[in-house]
Amino acid sequence: MTENAEPADGPGPTSHPERTTAGVGPWPGGPEAWPTDERFDPELLEHGDSRNVIDRYRYWRMEAIVADLDEHRHPFHVAIENWQHDMNIGSIVRSANAFGADTVHIVGRRRWNKRGAMVTDRYQHVQYHADVAELAAWAAANGLPIIAIDNVPGCVPVETFVWPERCIMLFGQEGPGLTDEAVAAAEAVVEITQYGSTRSINASAAAAVSMFSWVTQRSQLVPGGPSARATGCDIPPQSR
Repeated sequence: MTENAEPADGPGPTSHPERTTAGVGPWPGGPEAWPTDERFDPELLEHGDSRNVIDRYRYWRMEAIVADLDEHRHPFHVAIENWQHDMNIGSIVRSANAFGADTVHIVGRRRWNKRGAMVTDRYQHVQYHADVAELAAWAAANGLPIIAIDNVPGCVPVETFVWPERCIMLFGQEGPGLTDEAVAAAEAVVEITQYGSTRSINASAAAAVSMFSWVTQRSQLVPGGPSARATGCDIPPQSR
């Protein structure tokens, strides 16, 4: 979001749509002033909302936030191989939530370190697959091509790649990258072009770059687009 963007909805300052990352206090005016919309959580209205959510969702129930996100999630999915308990998975889940991914797929071990997700996994659909073959079968059944992200022979630079409207972006472990099985299951392999001395960038950074690339090509929600301005309930100015 740009520094001078206007709020997504409602009155208030116009310097930036996200006016605080530290949370907000109780809804001013007491229970008599509380909004009656069922999306709002009485506990949050009474005690304040310190969650890591955008201003649009302040004071909303978690279920209401998920339902609203489901109305405009992007049709791309993100899959991560998890054979070595990769610490990057949490950060990838957080980025998937930020870029509006449909679902995150964990391939391999079900356990993963959630600290990096900053509780965004509560709002993000997460699905588990025992191995790449199971993921590939699910993708085929749902008509989703798998696009692997790695710098291997034959890969396509992300700058020149045209993303399918619906797809699964598949990422490997930090260090070893994607397994041979994962690369073989992909319809295309895309690389994040690099210009320095290092062979690869951090897995969570690669995931964020890839999702941003898809969004800039395909999203109808980009600033200035037909769905750029969301509608909803604003938080009261005095509580910001």
